[in-house]
Amino acid sequence: MTLKEIVNNPQTTIIDVRSEGEFQSGHFPGAKNIPLNIITQKVDELKQIKTPIVVYCMSGARSNSAASYLKQVGIENIYDAGGIYTIMNLKN
Repeated sequence: MTLKEIVNNPQTTIIDVRSEGEFQSGHFPGAKNIPLNIITQKVDELKQIKTPIVVYCMSGARSNSAASYLKQVGIENIYDAGGIYTIMNLKN
């Protein structure tokens, strides 16, 4: 399955790891905002999600950190879409 297919699957959870202010200024449709600085507090909640999880940020640096961390704590269905412009271009 390609990242585009994963992003466009209605079962996929899309997480924007930017700050709340950045999220409010515009985000991927249907995305949840979990800023990178609080992602550690959401691990138990995220482990309950059995469908793919896609993370993105502004440029890809924070989403890469989030994806790496979540994989380290045992979440295997995590995908890094990079920056917001990349994920917006994946939307059907």
